[in-house]
Amino acid sequence: MDVSDLDLASCAPVNHLWPELVEQLGLERSGRAAQQALDLQAMRGTASTLPVLLVETCGVALLERQQLRRASGLPLLEGPGLLLLLSSKRLELQLLQLQAR
Repeated sequence: MDVSDLDLASCAPVNHLWPELVEQLGLERSGRAAQQALDLQAMRGTASTLPVLLVETCGVALLERQQLRRASGLPLLEGPGLLLLLSSKRLELQLLQLQAR
């Protein structure tokens, strides 16, 4: 599946995806999955992309920030450590700002 194939407009913003992922995988493994998405952004991303962590599979992707803005109405946040958690199964998303280690 390609992230651009998702109907982001159908996704509901929530605040529980990260706690659920940590509960399911543990803090260390969840942190590694999030770091992989941030690493992808650092290696292949641009200022106009946002790293995405697919919570069901821990897959990672890049998404155009404007695409998220148009589809969801969420503000275009800036800064290091910004990550979009996405549940394609439940059509939920969560923006997360991770602290630098």
